[in-house]
Amino acid sequence: MVPVMSYAKLTTQGRITIPRKVRKELRLAPGDKLEFLQIAPGRFQIVACNKKVTELKGMFGSPKNAVSIESMNQAIAHRAADSHQS
Repeated sequence: MVPVMSYAKLTTQGRITIPRKVRKELRLAPGDKLEFLQIAPGRFQIVACNKKVTELKGMFGSPKNAVSIESMNQAIAHRAADSHQS
């Protein structure tokens, strides 16, 4: 994959126009949200939040063991109790 090198200019209102190449690569449409993840001091990764939850179904395969809500709540409570003891 060839890196896409694009620039945007910040307006006085704190806005930028995302270059067409970048919008196309990220498959962005009007109204899509972007997430800015800090990966190092002064460096951010931009992630498009434009997938529907239903599109993610099956991404991780089928669960090996079914877990009940009660079991999950117990595990969360146990972990919370452990963190308060430290």
